[in-house]
Amino acid sequence: MSLVRSVLLRVPAASAKPGPAIGQALGPLGVNMAEFVKQFNDATSSYKPNTPLPVKLSAFSDRTFSFVVQTPPTSELIKQAAGIKSGANRPGSEVVGYITPQAVYEIAKIKQRDEKRSYYPLEGIAKSVVGTCNSMGVVVKDEDEEGDEKN
Repeated sequence: MSLVRSVLLRVPAASAKPGPAIGQALGPLGVNMAEFVKQFNDATSSYKPNTPLPVKLSAFSDRTFSFVVQTPPTSELIKQAAGIKSGANRPGSEVVGYITPQAVYEIAKIKQRDEKRSYYPLEGIAKSVVGTCNSMGVVVKDEDEEGDEKN
């Protein structure tokens, strides 16, 4: 059994369906699409349905596969925490929502679970989350705070 290829996919949590989007990536690798969808949906049942999740799938020469599900994109977690549908069209001059420092900390803890971030200090990941908030037009501030943003 040897590795044929690895592919990166973005698949909706707990609601993946066999279809063209997944089929185009898995078909040439000889991976059973229905089996992948079943295993993926079982593995992601703890996530909010339809949350896009990055997946690294490795296909092997004997038509077997393995996959690693990463945490949702930071922007997706920020949108959920702020209760917004999308970021600002003009970040820096438009504010579309607010989240608390506690929410930033919770997002940072989630992102720290990713293999490539597990060795970063939580404070550094939190600063990265705040940077993503700024680029989306989301302000980080305490709930009882009025006026200027707090970073």
